[in-house]
Amino acid sequence: MEGREAMIIIRNIEPADAEAYWNLRQEALKMNPEAFGTSYEEAVKVSLLDVVKQIQNPRDHYILGAFTKDHQLAGMTGFRRENKIKTQHKGTIWGVYVSSTYRSQGIAKKLLMEVISRGRKVEGLKQINLSVVATNQSAVELYSKWGFTTYGIEKNALEYQGQGYDEELMAYFY
Repeated sequence: MEGREAMIIIRNIEPADAEAYWNLRQEALKMNPEAFGTSYEEAVKVSLLDVVKQIQNPRDHYILGAFTKDHQLAGMTGFRRENKIKTQHKGTIWGVYVSSTYRSQGIAKKLLMEVISRGRKVEGLKQINLSVVATNQSAVELYSKWGFTTYGIEKNALEYQGQGYDEELMAYFY
């Protein structure tokens, strides 16, 4: 496992990666519809040109990709800092997903560690928030292990095919 883990490269998604990113994002929405606020049905209506326009890479608004040694996109996560004066001390992790082929190889951990590391370099950033479907215990455990603490549960945060899903609200403090 450690050998495979070392072969993953974490870097920003660039416009040239837009198609691979969008395919993985759609896979995430299709395979785990209960875990994301956006639906697959909504996402397929978005053009690749619009996806390219959404890709940003400043220090406080980016999408990370986890790439294999043969340049396959195995996982991803987004980070966005709040931009209003009273909330700019906070950022949000969103869209965490690792393709089933690449799970249990430490990829989500590497993505998370990279966001935390980058956050230390963003002046004035004091916390990173995220929400995770409460039934996704492996994700909750990963976030807890790396310093995120639960500050609430949002009941029925998402609803999919008539079933409600609670989200655990978590924060990391610098």
